[in-house]
Amino acid sequence: MSTGLIILLIVIAAVVVLGAAALALGRARRGGPSLERRFGPEYERTVARHGGDTKAAERELTERVERHGDLRERPLDQDGRDQYTARWTAVQERFVDSPREAVAEADRLLGELAAVRGYPADGRYDEQVAALSVHHAHHVDGYRQVHRAAHAETDGAGTEELRTALVHARALFEELTAPGTNDTGRHRAPAGTDKAEATAGAGSHGRSHAWSPHRSHPKES
Repeated sequence: MSTGLIILLIVIAAVVVLGAAALALGRARRGGPSLERRFGPEYERTVARHGGDTKAAERELTERVERHGDLRERPLDQDGRDQYTARWTAVQERFVDSPREAVAEADRLLGELAAVRGYPADGRYDEQVAALSVHHAHHVDGYRQVHRAAHAETDGAGTEELRTALVHARALFEELTAPGTNDTGRHRAPAGTDKAEATAGAGSHGRSHAWSPHRSHPKES
C-alpha cells in the first residue's frame, strides 16, 4: 500500500471521527433545552438534587422519558370525575378541623387517582411520581409535598406547611380529573370547583386566595 493511500485513509478516518463528534455535540446541545422545556420546574429541581450537575440530571430525566414517555392515560368518565371531585372537596373541608388527617387523605387520593389513570400502582410511589413527572411535570411536585407532609413525624409539619402542601397538590388533582388532558401544560377546573373554591379559596396553578386553615365550623346551638 502506497504512502499516499495510507495518508488518504487516515484523513478520511479523521473526518468521520470529527463528524461523529460534531453530531453528538449537536444532539447534546439540543437535548438540554429540549428537556428543560419539557420538564420546566422539574428540570430545575432535578439539577438542584444532583448538586448542579446538569449532565447527571439530564441523564435521569432522559431515563424517565424512555421508561414512561409512551404511557397513555386511561380515560376517566364523568361519574368517576364527580366522585373524585366530591372526595377532594371533602378533604378540603376536613382540613379545617383535622389538617393532618386531611393531608394524609389527599395523599392517598392522589395515589389512587393516578393509578386509575394508568400510572404505576401497588405502592410504587417513586415510580408513580417519576411517570407523573414526564406527563405532568409542572404540578407533580405538589404530590411530593403532600406525600412528605403526610408521612412526616407527628407534629413534624405545621398547619401552614400542611395547607401549602394541600394547595399545591390540588393543581395535579385538577389535571388528572380534567376531561381529555394529557400533559397539555394547562389544567382546567373540575366539576364542582365552585363549591371547592368556596371551601378552600385555592385557585388554579396552586395559588391560594382566601382559604384560612384557622377557621372552625360554627357549633350548633
